Amino acid sequence: MCLLASLVLGACSSDDDKNATYGVTTLHEAPEWQVDWSNDQARPDWTEPDESLYENWTILIVQIEEALRPFASEDDMMAIFVNGELRGLTGPAFREDSQRDNGRFVMKAYGNETETETLNVSLQYYSHRLKHLFTLADNLTLDSDESVGIDEDYIPEFTSGSAKYPVVKTVTVESLLTKAGITPAPGNMVAAFVGEECRGQATLVASGNTGLVVYGRSAGEAVTLKYYEAATGRLFTLTETVKM
Repeated sequence: MCLLASLVLGACSSDDDKNATYGVTTLHEAPEWQVDWSNDQARPDWTEPDESLYENWTILIVQIEEALRPFASEDDMMAIFVNGELRGLTGPAFREDSQRDNGRFVMKAYGNETETETLNVSLQYYSHRLKHLFTLADNLTLDSDESVGIDEDYIPEFTSGSAKYPVVKTVTVESLLTKAGITPAPGNMVAAFVGEECRGQATLVASGNTGLVVYGRSAGEAVTLKYYEAATGRLFTLTETVKM
């Protein structure tokens, strides 16, 4: 799923430093960068499985990842499949105060497998607001003595290899900025763009090893990095292109 990166040097574009590989503009406000996860997929016509057909079950508690939580809706659905067979289906969970959780699902997943048999399953999440069906493969055991996510929420990375952005890679921000002649600082923002479309954003961490996840529609796309320096309001646009 992840493809190796290649860097293509662009022309120098800074008036201050003819050896720099970036352009600079000044912003009056901090940018609001965000990946657009909206899609046009139809709502699945899923039907709950017949529990009388199965001997075992697993309670699966799923928390959708942070990037998708702002779009959580009571009309969302979560399902689990084994070899194309639907084994569990649920909507968002309720808390004790009757307020709907922000993207948490409690599912009873059924199976006839033994307690030692680990299955490769397909976990599928449909976001009603985004019209996006996210799918992720994982290994689970469907056993009545088994529970997943009781003590610690199970947070699958649905955005990794989604229907809209099937190509995913991670780049180390600080090394790319330093190579371009920019001094990175923790707390500043960086984002990846294809044209005017944001394909990933991150805030630089104190460790100096910030991983920026970049989402691509297809292999070979040219991705431009933008870096915002909060103290000065300067926006750096790297003229080196990261290839997906």
